[in-house]
Amino acid sequence: MAGLAAVFGSGAMTNSIEDIEKADVILITGTNTTENHPIIAQGIKRAVERGNTRLVVVDPRRIDLVNQANYWLRQRPGTDVAWINGLMHWIIKKNLHDKEFIAQRCEGFERLAQEVEKYTPEYCESVTGIPSEDIKSVAELIGSAERTSFLYAMGITQHVTGTDNVKSIANLAMITGNVGRYATGVNPLRGQNNVQGACDMGALPNVFTGYQPVTDPDAQKRCRDVWGAETLPDKTGMTLTQMTPAILKGKIKGMYIMGENPVISDPNSSHVEEALEKIGFLVVQDIFLTETARFADVVLPGTTWAEKDGTFTNTERRVQLVRAAIDPVGHSFPDWRILQRIAQLMGTPMDFSSPEQIFNEIRRVTPIYAGITYARIEKEGGIQWPCPDIDHPGTPYLHKDGFKIGKGILTPISYKPPAEIPDKGYPLLLTTGRMQFHYHTGTMSRRCKSLNTLAPSPLLDVHPEDAKALGLMEGDMARVLSRRGEIETRVHITKTVNRGEVFTTFHFSESPVNRLTNDALDPVAQIPEYKVCAVRVEKI
Repeated sequence: MAGLAAVFGSGAMTNSIEDIEKADVILITGTNTTENHPIIAQGIKRAVERGNTRLVVVDPRRIDLVNQANYWLRQRPGTDVAWINGLMHWIIKKNLHDKEFIAQRCEGFERLAQEVEKYTPEYCESVTGIPSEDIKSVAELIGSAERTSFLYAMGITQHVTGTDNVKSIANLAMITGNVGRYATGVNPLRGQNNVQGACDMGALPNVFTGYQPVTDPDAQKRCRDVWGAETLPDKTGMTLTQMTPAILKGKIKGMYIMGENPVISDPNSSHVEEALEKIGFLVVQDIFLTETARFADVVLPGTTWAEKDGTFTNTERRVQLVRAAIDPVGHSFPDWRILQRIAQLMGTPMDFSSPEQIFNEIRRVTPIYAGITYARIEKEGGIQWPCPDIDHPGTPYLHKDGFKIGKGILTPISYKPPAEIPDKGYPLLLTTGRMQFHYHTGTMSRRCKSLNTLAPSPLLDVHPEDAKALGLMEGDMARVLSRRGEIETRVHITKTVNRGEVFTTFHFSESPVNRLTNDALDPVAQIPEYKVCAVRVEKI
């Protein structure tokens, strides 16, 4: 979001899901799409099977979509800026860049061209491990295609260079003219079903709803008038990854956590546990007693999606309506009712009687939602923002007539290595991700008997040659250690990972891999480097 907002003025998926399979070329990177976004993956497979679309997969692991790919670029983890710069170098060298689009819609091309000049295919091969001829072929494929769709997820963002990685993909899309048109675009696939909606509603430390900066006087006035507030915060707050150190330093005395399980999901999670033990007052609002909720002074029982009305905004910016299927179970309440009652007890006159009333207030303070109503969503089956007025049809793809900030900003980005690389003491590189059978920290999916039957325990993927050197056999128990902690897990020997690299998922509380991961942060977005850390593996 930080990267796209800086270069386009908007930090969301530019195009629609249905656009993807109409592209001439699809480049996916940092997304195991089949396991994490299976419906979108089916569209990609259909497009390739029809013979009209060429697929490029850039991933250090042999993920499922490699089987459909025309090109598989197997980069070393953490080298994304280098291979993207290499593609741009060759596109410019071969005169395949879109000169008209660059002249009319972009600024900064000369500085970008100067930066990527040194990223020859041969140099990129030395940094990334991708053969130079593959870099040339993929660059020529993208440069000559009419429409290319770029897809990525957390394999691109969860690095200390995450914002740089996103800006680099945006650079590649802009110099090839693949923004602001049907079946093109820069398309981040959001990790959960309402991540986009949460961000739209201002669940970020620097914006009100609709990405209106808290420092913007007009946004301040709009929100104050609707909310009846005399003052509102006008300074950027902390991200979650900044809060843990702040607790340990005594700067935060209390915390209210809703629907989040940082004891499992945050990096260097032993520090998270230490912080939650220390904090003066902790409230957790959730549907189960999670690992995080066990640290709480007060647990408030929220409801599941099936027990409440409201809207979800999905990865393509589509606002969709959800209706309750059952009444709230036990003593649980919809989250909005809990928040409203606490606000009332604290002296704020909040008196909504339904989620639709709340949504109508959202429309008043959020220009990109202004034209969306419950009645329209029911009739039209979901509306994509921005939708500025009641007669607007919604926006299937962004930036058709121009970027929100005027011209798109081409940003020279230099390759920087990961914060931590393997050495003699920790000779293997660990990367993490998800599997199809479990969801995030397993709060819900680990309680499902059938899913636990399909995937009952975590596995550490190890290359056969590494397994042989470590004396490991299939199914052995191993201890994995980093500079921050250790876990025990079972070994799976496979060539889906490269030699010198290991992979596991973070769904399993009995092997909490985020005790190992690095809490080094991207300086702009403050996102942790989950995807690269140095470890050693020992047979138990």
